[in-house]
Amino acid sequence: MNNTEIKEEQILYMDLYEKLKSMKFSGMAEELRIQLENPNSDLESFQNRFEKLVTAEWNLRYNKKFERYLKKAKLKIPGATFDEKLYVSDRQLDIPTIEKLNTCTWIDEGRNLVVTGMTGTGKTYYVNALAVAALKQFKEVRYYSASKLLLELSAHEQVDDSLKFLGIMENIAQVDLLIIDDFGLMNLDVEKCRHLFEILDSREGRKSTVLVSQIPVKEWYDLFKDCTYADACLDRVLCKAYRLEFKGESLRN
Repeated sequence: MNNTEIKEEQILYMDLYEKLKSMKFSGMAEELRIQLENPNSDLESFQNRFEKLVTAEWNLRYNKKFERYLKKAKLKIPGATFDEKLYVSDRQLDIPTIEKLNTCTWIDEGRNLVVTGMTGTGKTYYVNALAVAALKQFKEVRYYSASKLLLELSAHEQVDDSLKFLGIMENIAQVDLLIIDDFGLMNLDVEKCRHLFEILDSREGRKSTVLVSQIPVKEWYDLFKDCTYADACLDRVLCKAYRLEFKGESLRN
């Protein structure tokens, strides 16, 4: 190939690069630029080079979408992962159940999950890692601490901010996975009982809810100031719910 042919090919590729950018195929455009700057690219087949272009675009779009979902989830630990700490024998975790839950198929079924254990045993970290796994499948996730969620709902209702209140409730009702952490660390007066019931009732059988608590399930009934709401809420949460108990010494030590 002479110099004239090389120059014409470069012009052709630069024109293609600009067209890709204008059509917002930024991943393909960047990969094309990398290939043009690599003097050994001609050694690869057309199929391999084209596959790299498509993969680059796919990865870019996937990552952008994931970041949008991650931002909306408002996780406490957005970088949480399923690491080797899960397999430490001293923690006595139910590894087969954990590995099945990590596939997130139970979320498609609208099943709930209850995670209990002493403080510092890794409950919050695990449910955040579970949330990240769900987000990678583009399931909508929201994370709340129980006290913040219920106090926020009460505040909007007390100032008669009905639009904001209904907006939060509608959003909570529709997300694929709702995580309520630190359940049981505040008194559930009648108003909070009602709000919790409305949340659970709106999601029952359709969407998955995770409740995380350092208080054993057998003591949850006593957290409610109203026994009718206690029966209604616990029935909706615990019926067909998966359970995990985190044991061992505090990881914070």
